[in-house]
Amino acid sequence: MFPKPWPIIESRRNGIYRVFSLRTDRARSPRTGRAHDFFILETPAWINVIPLTHDGRVIMVRQYRHGIGDVTLEIPGGLVEPGDSPAFAAARELREETGYCEEELILLGEVHPNPAIQNNRCYSFLATNVECAGCQELDEKEDIEVVSHPLEEIPSLIREGAITHSLVVAAFYYFYMEYLSRGSR
Repeated sequence: MFPKPWPIIESRRNGIYRVFSLRTDRARSPRTGRAHDFFILETPAWINVIPLTHDGRVIMVRQYRHGIGDVTLEIPGGLVEPGDSPAFAAARELREETGYCEEELILLGEVHPNPAIQNNRCYSFLATNVECAGCQELDEKEDIEVVSHPLEEIPSLIREGAITHSLVVAAFYYFYMEYLSRGSR
């Protein structure tokens, strides 16, 4: 019965960088018996957070993304540091990127960002009743503007292409399909 996992013949690390390492696996196809090379970006888990105020506004960030050479509209997000839980990382990133703190964090779901070449997961959280608790704590590679949008505008921002980050779209999918379908808010 196909498909099934391919046995790894050999695995080697090609390079280690701040947010990922590159690994080459040589694996054998159970169907053909032939070996092929696969390149894997090993990266820690990621988180993203939908910060919702008590009056139904989503706290968002506008930031420059070098991969596309443009500014994007997103929700706060980042890496799960070694030893941290995804929930701890979500609260930390929310505070650092926006200056906001949450009343409660609710796990909405998780996805594999790109299982063809990456080995990590991205956890999406809802942060309820967020309030500004101080200033942003940005690192030297971050230029982030904090903005807010009414929750009811989010579907049109996605539809119109104002929000294009796939992991942000996935978080809002979980929010609308899972959380709101249960009648919570």
